[in-house]
Amino acid sequence: MSVAGADPPDWPPLEEVEEILGYSFADKRWLEEALTHASFRRQQEEAAAAAAGTSGGGVSYERLEYMGDCVLNLIVSREQFFRYPDLMPGDLTRLRAANVDTEKLARAALNHGLHRYLRHRKPQLGDQIEAFVEEIAEYPVHSNGLVNAPKTLADIVESLIGAVFVDSHCSVDTVWKVFKRLLEPIVEKETLRVHPVTELYEMCQKRKLRLEFKGSWKQGIDVYVNDQLAGRGNYESKKEIAQNRAAKDALDNLGKIVLLLEDGEDDQIVD
Repeated sequence: MSVAGADPPDWPPLEEVEEILGYSFADKRWLEEALTHASFRRQQEEAAAAAAGTSGGGVSYERLEYMGDCVLNLIVSREQFFRYPDLMPGDLTRLRAANVDTEKLARAALNHGLHRYLRHRKPQLGDQIEAFVEEIAEYPVHSNGLVNAPKTLADIVESLIGAVFVDSHCSVDTVWKVFKRLLEPIVEKETLRVHPVTELYEMCQKRKLRLEFKGSWKQGIDVYVNDQLAGRGNYESKKEIAQNRAAKDALDNLGKIVLLLEDGEDDQIVD
């Protein structure tokens, strides 16, 4: 599988994206805009501006991404509101978040090869996607906050949602019909998982255990339960992922920690 953005002569035709989506654009300019990264448009415009002696500018997918983000939240909220009439707002919010977060959308872009059509001048994107592919191999559906998903991948899905929305005269039904398949598997109430940090806090509160996070995410974060080292995690580029990994490690060890505390022992679980 090719994961890096291609050079201009090798970019596949955008009509293939219509086949992937199962949607034919009335105005192809929306599709082109949705797949144009700011780095690509900026380079083109700056070159033209330099030749003309004017300032650069141009259109990228950013406005469509904004629109797509709004529409995606709406259609997922609508679907869940009527699907789960007894679910409280807090649970609905968590369920929606699981279906629209960066990793979920990045996986959708990758699974359907949408990244191959992105016009960009962002050399590091290929490396970011390669790293993402390696990280998610351990988590077939969702890592639940343990990997770093390239935001650009998620942006592609949101910008395409925005493009279909405006091209279809703002039809939310059309958008849902097009993108429900791309976003599958949809996270349902029965398959929703709590993020590790939240789950750890809830479990410690229930057992009246004292919880503390220490350290820097670059050097590593340690989790202590009643002053007993329970877990460790690190991720140099993102604090949230380091915390989630440390919390996940602590959750895996929590049963042993509780037994040690009950027995009054001081053995170390985490090396």
